[in-house]
Amino acid sequence: MNKTKNISFDALFRNASMGIVIVDEHGKIVQANPFLLQQFNYQKEEDITGKSIETLIPTRFHHKHTKYVHNYNEHPKSRPMGLGMSLFAMRSDGGEFPVEVSLGNYEEDNINYTIAFVSDISKRKQAEDALKHLNEALEAKIEQRTVSLTNTVNQLAKTENDLREALEKEKELSELKSRFVSMASHEFRTPLSTILSSIYLVSKYTETEDQPKRERHVQRIVSSVNMLTDILNDFLSVGKIEEGKIQVRYTNFDAKHLVENTIGEMKGLLKNGQKIEYVHKGDLGVLLDASLLKHIVMNLLSNAIKFSGEGAAIELSSEKTENQFIFIIKDKGIGISEEDQQHLFSRFFRGANVTNIQGTGLGLHIVSKYAELMNGTITCNSQQEKGTTFTVTFNLSKE
Repeated sequence: MNKTKNISFDALFRNASMGIVIVDEHGKIVQANPFLLQQFNYQKEEDITGKSIETLIPTRFHHKHTKYVHNYNEHPKSRPMGLGMSLFAMRSDGGEFPVEVSLGNYEEDNINYTIAFVSDISKRKQAEDALKHLNEALEAKIEQRTVSLTNTVNQLAKTENDLREALEKEKELSELKSRFVSMASHEFRTPLSTILSSIYLVSKYTETEDQPKRERHVQRIVSSVNMLTDILNDFLSVGKIEEGKIQVRYTNFDAKHLVENTIGEMKGLLKNGQKIEYVHKGDLGVLLDASLLKHIVMNLLSNAIKFSGEGAAIELSSEKTENQFIFIIKDKGIGISEEDQQHLFSRFFRGANVTNIQGTGLGLHIVSKYAELMNGTITCNSQQEKGTTFTVTFNLSKE
């Protein structure tokens, strides 16, 4: 019976399709089957029997393996080896390959033996590595597609925002055009009527002694044409501002000289007894857009003249400091209510107390935008029936 068992074990040992090595309690190789010899590139069993089991393990693991052998001999039991670890074996030529090892033990003649079953898992590892690389490639592809999709979504969102802004801009422009038509039909009526009536009357004054009457009506025609021109210029300016077509052209110029020239050009608008007082402090040269600054001065001064009574004084002052240019205009006209001051710089806004006075409600809006374009601000301080003060402050610092 024992002989039959030995024959069966020997047949199993010799013909097993996995490597089997038997090691004694001192870690010496006692026996190895042909499959293991083939795995490790040994020709004969005698080439490894009697040698340390570390012969089959890469050198870098020897110091740890000796400890593992000792621990196993202390508590031997059948189990897989190196759970959760990557195990490597070493062929006779020093080449390494990944393995799985299962351990068993038995005792014979008071000697403990360990049986190690060794499987070469190179192909499985290759398949796992290939699958891992495939997964990494897929993850990279997914990440790339995700980034691409995110960029597309962001681009679509941006496009949607751009379209929404464009639509809002289109609505604003449409509103501007509608307001222009409405405003034009109202504001153009008075000067056009004046022009037509004056032309008709001029044609009736044929005698030489009628020349003063003709001149008076010609002046009314010129004044009405200028009024129409101002209205059109306001609408054109607002259109350019809305479309971002206003370009600031900075130059060094004499600010006092510009204000004085502007005052001179507008003296023809003064009512009976009105006078303009102007003082300047500090250096004369400023770095601003002369054309835009002139428009600001002209608009504020024309409003002061328009909304002040006969005999009123209008005070203008300017000051150049190290980092600022400040322009102030003060009148003693009809003033602006506290409620209206909150909307003063909005498009088409007109105060409740000026509805019977010619105007488009665009002038102060344009002034505020021009000031903003030159890194400036405009403020208003006013009381009804006591007058109004506008202060325009430009930051001249390079920062």
